[in-house]
Amino acid sequence: MTTKTQPAAKTATKGKTAAKTTATAATKKTPAKKDAAKELKDLFEDSLKDIYWAEKALVKALPKMHKNATDEKLKTAISDHLEQTKNHVTRLEDCFAALGKKAQAKKCDAMQGILDEGDSIVEETEPGTVRDAGIIAASQKVEHYEITTYGTLAAWAKVLKEDKCLENLLATLEEEKKCDELLTGIADTNLNSKAL
Repeated sequence: MTTKTQPAAKTATKGKTAAKTTATAATKKTPAKKDAAKELKDLFEDSLKDIYWAEKALVKALPKMHKNATDEKLKTAISDHLEQTKNHVTRLEDCFAALGKKAQAKKCDAMQGILDEGDSIVEETEPGTVRDAGIIAASQKVEHYEITTYGTLAAWAKVLKEDKCLENLLATLEEEKKCDELLTGIADTNLNSKAL
């Protein structure tokens, strides 16, 4: 049995062509959508819509996490954060009002993905400490996304001199950081060890 092989030069040329095509695609600029943000204020308002959707989605998702958690400290942290999250929604509505805009949510694909992953963790773990550890991991992914988003929005609000928004965003940012620290503390107080 004989097999045909391509000459080395021909194979090398194909490799160079593929590399050139990949390099060209990587350096090609993505065209902007018709309604794309033209100024920082537009991007700021668009990002507020994303996080507004995310916070409202969390208000719906947190009760499910609470119901599936078994550790009492974790259950308390989730129920406390649900009340904070409702307040975060109100603060964002205040930001929209300060901008003279109607509060409007725009689906946040990043948060949707994190929430979907949280649902998967609950479905793929037995109730008890393993599921609790998974719930903490999923919750901290939410917190880290929110910390990043609120930090960025606060920086933009400062540059845009949107003082009312800045005040609200910084207050929420601090609460998100404290929630993340609390979750770490709960995980570190033997919960992760028990999950072994």
